[in-house]
Amino acid sequence: MSSHREAPGISKDPVADNTDLYAFVSPDRPDTVTIIANYIPLQFPAGGPNFFEFGDDVAYDIHISNGRRSETELIYRFRFNTSLRNDETFLYNTGPIDSLTSTNWNRRQFYSVTKIRKGNESMLAEGLTCPPVNIGPRSTPSYESLAGAAVHTLRSGEVVFAGQRNEGFFVDLGSIFDLGTLRPFQNLHLIPSAAALGVDGTRGFNVHTIAMQVKIERLTGEGTSPTDPTSARSVIGVWASASRRAATLLESDGDVVESGPWRQVSRLGNPLFNEVIVPMADKDGWNAVPPSGDSRFVKYVAHPELAGLLPVLYPGVFPNLAAYSKDRADLEAILLTGIPNGIVGGFQNFTGPAPADKLRLNVVIPPTQTPNRFGILGGDLAGFPNGRRPQDDVLAIELRAIAGATIPLVDPSFTPDGAASLLTDGTAESDNSSPFSASFPYLGTPVAGYDSIPPDVA
Repeated sequence: MSSHREAPGISKDPVADNTDLYAFVSPDRPDTVTIIANYIPLQFPAGGPNFFEFGDDVAYDIHISNGRRSETELIYRFRFNTSLRNDETFLYNTGPIDSLTSTNWNRRQFYSVTKIRKGNESMLAEGLTCPPVNIGPRSTPSYESLAGAAVHTLRSGEVVFAGQRNEGFFVDLGSIFDLGTLRPFQNLHLIPSAAALGVDGTRGFNVHTIAMQVKIERLTGEGTSPTDPTSARSVIGVWASASRRAATLLESDGDVVESGPWRQVSRLGNPLFNEVIVPMADKDGWNAVPPSGDSRFVKYVAHPELAGLLPVLYPGVFPNLAAYSKDRADLEAILLTGIPNGIVGGFQNFTGPAPADKLRLNVVIPPTQTPNRFGILGGDLAGFPNGRRPQDDVLAIELRAIAGATIPLVDPSFTPDGAASLLTDGTAESDNSSPFSASFPYLGTPVAGYDSIPPDVA
């Protein structure tokens, strides 16, 4: 998974678990950047009567850096509070929810948005309404109208949404974690066939999404919309986090009281970084520090464990990769510093030499009407690792990079093995049970509890 249950500690705290992060120039509003931060992994839609929701005791932050600095310049903080209409019922709703003000909706969530720039806080909005979860045709008969009503435009100009959406990340979970098996390649047949397609392990699940759409000039260092893709001003860094108070007290009546400063318990920049790159013993530590502290993790990027495992799992398929012993400067550029000028023609998203795991987006690169799911590896400069769009096949892209497909960018003497440019787990965007939307917040309608099928029956 991109960052679902990726560390021992956060796997026990799903409400604070970053799952996926997206950042891209909005295809329908190219003067804005859309950032989507997902939390609470693998939500079985029928999981009532206490359906999934954001944590009232968690600070959900979206961080922006610019000007080739690894430190955060701007934070958008989302805080939630839950309200009950009727404390005499166990039900989430007592009748159809036909609007965000419906008296039938018992357990509602509201949120505030605070902007923090260089330590100075300003409240942008409070009392914003989340939509309900998608329960079924009787409880939420017109779900998309409810979700649409929960898209808010703030007085300061940002457009925000916070609520349940369909899981957009597609991956063959059952195969990947069975000793790194890739169904299309498990018998060393390097051309995928219909009989060896992947099984999307996230199909039919939901997540909780915090999405925002912001004018480009609000995110850049000098408050302008740059026009030169080679300029440092054209690149922003994006990462998301979740934090809890330092002290927690469980009282005798079951209430929980929290106090003290915020402590980060989860973060996410590039997909699969903590999942695949960082060893298990360091995963909780990685989640606790900001990207500016990532120098201690460079060694894992320079010599990724998976690159050593591929030749073992697929004997004879990766001889050149097995013999390569140099530091992986290509992966360090992709994941930790951004890609400098001159490596990929007409493109850069370099944020300086300081290593830091975050999505890097060159905001001058325009969106394309025909996106390639393999992003930059497929010749599409608007895709991952230039930010990340929901339809980008980040698992295949990163598998191919780890297998050596990107080494020639920094070491022309290396010849990638033939399989490096073919690696995939066999899943695709079309496997997702709800298609992506063409407009904000872009992730599809969440699967209704009434329509969900248990994983062992699907």
